[in-house]
Amino acid sequence: MKMSFVTPNPDLILLHAPAVYDFRKHPILYGPIADGVPSTPIFEMYPIGFYSILEHLERNGIKVRIINLAARMLGSDSFDAEELIRRLKPRAFGIDLHWLPHAHGSLEVAKICKRYHPDIPVIFGGLSATYFHEELIRYPWVDFIIRGDSTEEPLLQLMKTITRHSYSSLTSIPNLVWKDGDGDSGEVRINPFTHVPTELNKFSNNYLPTFKSCLKYRDIKSLIPFHGWSAHEWLDYPITTVITCRGCVHNCIFCGGSRNALKMYCNRAKPAFRDPRMIAEDIVKATRYTKAPIFIIGDLLQPGEEYAYTVLAGLKKAKFKNHLVFELFDTVPNPEEYFKLVAESVENFNFEISPDTHDESIRAAEGKRYKNSEIEENIKWALDSGCNKFDLFFMIGLPFQTCKSVMETVDWCGHLMEKFGKRVVPFILPYAPFLDPGCIAYENPEKFGYKILFKTLEEYRRAMLSPSWRYTLNYETEWMTRNEIVDCSYKAGLKLNRLKAEYGLIDRDSCRATEKKIKLAIDLMSEIDKINEINDAPTRDKRLMQLKPELDLLLNSVINEKRYMEWPAARRNLRYFRLLKAVIADHFFTAVKQPKLDFLFSLRQNR
Repeated sequence: MKMSFVTPNPDLILLHAPAVYDFRKHPILYGPIADGVPSTPIFEMYPIGFYSILEHLERNGIKVRIINLAARMLGSDSFDAEELIRRLKPRAFGIDLHWLPHAHGSLEVAKICKRYHPDIPVIFGGLSATYFHEELIRYPWVDFIIRGDSTEEPLLQLMKTITRHSYSSLTSIPNLVWKDGDGDSGEVRINPFTHVPTELNKFSNNYLPTFKSCLKYRDIKSLIPFHGWSAHEWLDYPITTVITCRGCVHNCIFCGGSRNALKMYCNRAKPAFRDPRMIAEDIVKATRYTKAPIFIIGDLLQPGEEYAYTVLAGLKKAKFKNHLVFELFDTVPNPEEYFKLVAESVENFNFEISPDTHDESIRAAEGKRYKNSEIEENIKWALDSGCNKFDLFFMIGLPFQTCKSVMETVDWCGHLMEKFGKRVVPFILPYAPFLDPGCIAYENPEKFGYKILFKTLEEYRRAMLSPSWRYTLNYETEWMTRNEIVDCSYKAGLKLNRLKAEYGLIDRDSCRATEKKIKLAIDLMSEIDKINEINDAPTRDKRLMQLKPELDLLLNSVINEKRYMEWPAARRNLRYFRLLKAVIADHFFTAVKQPKLDFLFSLRQNR
């Protein structure tokens, strides 16, 4: 039997838009809004849910292709996203509006899809699409929205309806929002929100379907998750993620994924956890195909110690050298026991936690009640047990927080670096660009000292086009205005950068380079403020465009260098031969429907 190399026509194409479309033509100072994540302020990293959607739909006969338009546009000035969309011929387009910063780009991409393919349905999904579903469905470029944090099954039902042209069944699809008619003139129908799975065991973290997609559509560039990674670099350092749950047991007031927030707009009364033995299996499977770091999303201790210990017991049986990254949402009550167990189960491990502030009273006001002494005890036992890197994230824009308090937080970062050495890496960044709609503070701003400046999706869409992140912030507090949050972010970034050089976390050249970028950002912001006062729009736009070359210098990072967020790993991490064998085996297995073929099992056994 021969493998077919004719590029198939997918049923569904998942498009990930840049935050601003087309950012290459807009002069914008994004600031440090993405300095705590691997992506740029264009937020080119597509949601991890794309992988489970692709796997679930492909398993059920729906062909799916992922195209990361944001990364393609960042990677090449000559890449024409509009021309690519014009040439695509799927049964439907799927566009994520998961993170609210995509309010502009996602709708512009939807508009382009409809311009060239007026009869092809456009489907939206994601947390922000869920929150704003009543407004989003009114845009003429949006045909369907699937609400919730688990859209795989409703999307499968919708795609079967579309491929079979059986539109009479639309009323039976849970979580679906749709228009009963054409364009923006149809009657809006909102189906019952009943699909909220309480277990995730049928959705695995299996990356084989994604790599198979690379071969099927001969397009690895469209799957690259971050700017700065060429196709070769992505294959060379293919960091993977494993999701442990959907939902959260915690109630941080500024988090749109908190327990109360998801209950309010996603109908999720409690988190759904994947079987801990399957978590271990997912991690071990990933190590067969890559030697790169694996990020475990979600604190293993959320559902209790037994859950975490079961995962670690499963990992202990396997032998691999991949670095695992563990999240902590709280301090560990018995850190000596837990971190020793991690060390016994995993050869290379890293941790991260978000204390947000040094001030325990502010931390308690935002919903986190652990003490600084507990944080330091956790760090000590993690490092004593062999932790390679312990990251801490601090935020600016919290209730009761002043700029004086922020600078004291930076001082505490210096204390931690002095006490524990280079393996402890602190980061500080503003809570930007938006306080999450749906979070407790957003829904009850006066109670927590917040003032929310934008409320509608259209206001957020327009805000993303602001020339400076000063005007994009959707909140201020009783203790800091927007201007003060912005100015304090740069001030804190300068001080922490110098402290990192002083304690040897970064070299002097990196310190000087970052300081130069921060000072450039401050100067550019001042210049933008002056230009923004010009009443004549053409003159104002021309002056702003003259700044674009300098603005683009700050696109990747401002106050935190991305490379210091990476976890230790050697290069040449992808196990190409094993992966190719598995993809080929999977292809033939699917094609012939004979799961007991001896030669396929021999291929898999000999990896």
